[in-house]
Amino acid sequence: MSERAKKYRSAFDALAESPDEALNLKLRARLMHEIRDRVSANNWTQAETAKHLCVSQPRVSDLLNGKISRFSLDSLVNMLAALGGDIHLEVA
Repeated sequence: MSERAKKYRSAFDALAESPDEALNLKLRARLMHEIRDRVSANNWTQAETAKHLCVSQPRVSDLLNGKISRFSLDSLVNMLAALGGDIHLEVA
């Protein structure tokens, strides 16, 4: 099968250089989505969100605009925890 015709399970699989990088991107995207949902549910402004997360407003802007490359798994886990979130890990 040619590279152009190759099928991918997700956009992250297509973009990533390796399976571990794809997994990392998928996890970060999922965490960012959850954080955005919580911010939206509370109708917080970026300034209010920044206070809750103990980060700057521009950092919140990057988060809400999906700038995934600017966030590590660790930072996103910490942000979710700051919002009262919990993570349940299942390894397959």
